[in-house]
Amino acid sequence: MAIRTRIGVMIPSTNTTCEADFQLVAPQDVTIHGHRLWLTNESAGGESMDRMNDDIKAAARYLGTASVDAVAYGCTTGSFYKGPGWDKEMIELIESESGAPAAATSDSVVAALRFFGAKRISIASPYPQWNNERLQVYMEAQGFEVLNVEAEPWASQAGNQGINDQDPEVIIEFASKAWRPDADALLCSCTAWRSLEAVHELERRTGKPVVTSNQATIWATFRNAGITQPIHGYGRLLESLGSVAA
Repeated sequence: MAIRTRIGVMIPSTNTTCEADFQLVAPQDVTIHGHRLWLTNESAGGESMDRMNDDIKAAARYLGTASVDAVAYGCTTGSFYKGPGWDKEMIELIESESGAPAAATSDSVVAALRFFGAKRISIASPYPQWNNERLQVYMEAQGFEVLNVEAEPWASQAGNQGINDQDPEVIIEFASKAWRPDADALLCSCTAWRSLEAVHELERRTGKPVVTSNQATIWATFRNAGITQPIHGYGRLLESLGSVAA
């Protein structure tokens, strides 16, 4: 009997989208194993991220006991809010505690955009203002020209758990209008937002690569685990699994 490939995923406790997206695209012989990091629907700002990230070390150790082949940290804000460098420190901590290669969302997003050779980007998000401001600073520090950052009005007021409940059709309509024609790629940020299900239609409408937080995290994590079969129906990035960098 073949041994399954095991993926560990640590996520904010309010997030009900990230694990579901991993399960949505995972090949039949890949299993997903989650661990939640404490966050409440009322939490906001850097202090809430600090509290949530206090759980990273323990989460990595727990996932390590499951002998996972790779670990994903599935939170965009939690991996960019301290600025560039924190994402790398997080990856190192997870790897040292779990014994498995790790990927963090923000670092994965950057790698995905660079895979496509993108330099100028539009960003759509479900974030309140403080998240978007820090996201823009982070992306610009990584060398991207951020043409615009647009927040979906309902989702940005819905709280951490409420973001999960927005219909992908609403995301398609909003993000396609947030995209600017002179952008090399569109980024849909947030692992609680169901934007993975919107990627195919967004790429059809824009004609450009679309990167989402969960899509990029899955791409980076699957590569770490040696999963190379292309995944169709969720954008160019997952179709590229196994390809050399663009």
